[in-house]
Amino acid sequence: MTDLTALVLACSLKPSPAASSSELIGREVLAALGEHDVAGEVVRVVDHDVKFGVSTDEGGGDAWPALRAKMLGADILVIATPIWMGQPSSVSKMVLERLDAELSETDDQGRLLTYGKVGAVAVVGNEDGAHHVTAEVLQALNDVGFSVPASASTYWVGEAMQGVDYQDLGEKPEKTTGTTKTLAANAAHLARLLRGANYPA
Repeated sequence: MTDLTALVLACSLKPSPAASSSELIGREVLAALGEHDVAGEVVRVVDHDVKFGVSTDEGGGDAWPALRAKMLGADILVIATPIWMGQPSSVSKMVLERLDAELSETDDQGRLLTYGKVGAVAVVGNEDGAHHVTAEVLQALNDVGFSVPASASTYWVGEAMQGVDYQDLGEKPEKTTGTTKTLAANAAHLARLLRGANYPA
């Protein structure tokens, strides 16, 4: 089987070394991908000086070009985001805005550089909004050229208006764990298919 790679962008608002539920679920997705011969890494975006903008390089020490290089080198991109006020985090929205630049980047056959890459999302929060956040992120990834497999998301949300975070749970919920495994299996499957037969020019 062809070895695949994945990049998980953890879109926590908190820089390291603060604990992060979104990074945790992102690492769980990466571990599940590892069961399908996918290697990769988790990057917490706020640990890097990513500038606001919609180009591939905003200058002035912008850290996005280095993260973009990791993204272009990976077969699978996972956006792991918390929910804030029912929305994806501002960090994840900044990442999606930077990915907008990919609409102008093509290979020598005129295809977007993101064609042949798979997108997925992992969401955590102690409020409602997981389906809304998933829809926003997956639609944006698809808009800029990523392919979305079946069951391309996993999430956990706690009881409404309570303060328990995903990272504070003891044993992880069986349903979330199973959904994470399904995401990983389907993402790896689609990535292998696309690696062998990318979209036509």
